[in-house]
Amino acid sequence: MTCEKTQEKFADYLTGDLDETGRGEVRKHILDCAACREDLEDLTVVWAKLGVLPEEQPGSAVRSRFYAMLEDYKAVQPSRPKSQWTDWFTFRRPAFAASFSAALLLLGIGAGWLMTGGGQGGPRYASLSREVQDMRQQVALSLLSKPSASDRIQGVSYSTEVKNPSDTTLAALFKAVDSDPNPNVRLAAVDALYLFRDRPGVHESLVKSLSVQSYPLVQVALIDFLVEVRETRAVEALKKLIEAGELTPEVKKRAEQGLKQITL
Repeated sequence: MTCEKTQEKFADYLTGDLDETGRGEVRKHILDCAACREDLEDLTVVWAKLGVLPEEQPGSAVRSRFYAMLEDYKAVQPSRPKSQWTDWFTFRRPAFAASFSAALLLLGIGAGWLMTGGGQGGPRYASLSREVQDMRQQVALSLLSKPSASDRIQGVSYSTEVKNPSDTTLAALFKAVDSDPNPNVRLAAVDALYLFRDRPGVHESLVKSLSVQSYPLVQVALIDFLVEVRETRAVEALKKLIEAGELTPEVKKRAEQGLKQITL
């Protein structure tokens, strides 16, 4: 499906009016098209802000002021036919309709943003926020499976934008640390996992990774990670790493320093 056809479906995608087939087509396209993916995320944010606006009714003071203004206008222009000025306040005037719609849109976005503390409230916003998060995870997983190292690094980058990654996303990052053929991807994955260091299983998986690493820079990154979080389960892994005698002098020195820091 082309970009143009996909973008035509964005509104129905956001309102939930697309059937499962249509939603699948949109998701499939945005996984491979960065431009459309960014457009949809931007539209989702705007849509969410509009969706949290409460329905307000004009108060009696507003109505009184309106009729007062109306009487004043009639008093200063008694000779004008009624239809000429009353028509201006109707949507039969295209200029007024367009201006009024634009004003409502801007007012709605601003009010929604302020009333929800920066747009962070309301069930509709929460639902769309989850949609964006799910989308980012799908993109991350898709990119992490690509043959290009630059694509996989981009996939790692997308995973860092997920607030609460799924176990599947974390598992993909663990796999990247342990077995990706490119050391830069491994390093990026270690850095990404630091953001999720409080998730169960992250420390344990990186302790295990120490025994399978052969890239010095990745070894140092893992050691720094485990020292930073004061992971005591890394003590035995560091001892074995040092005793193996296969480390570069720099990595061995860092491992010895890390062992002392953790056991202090």
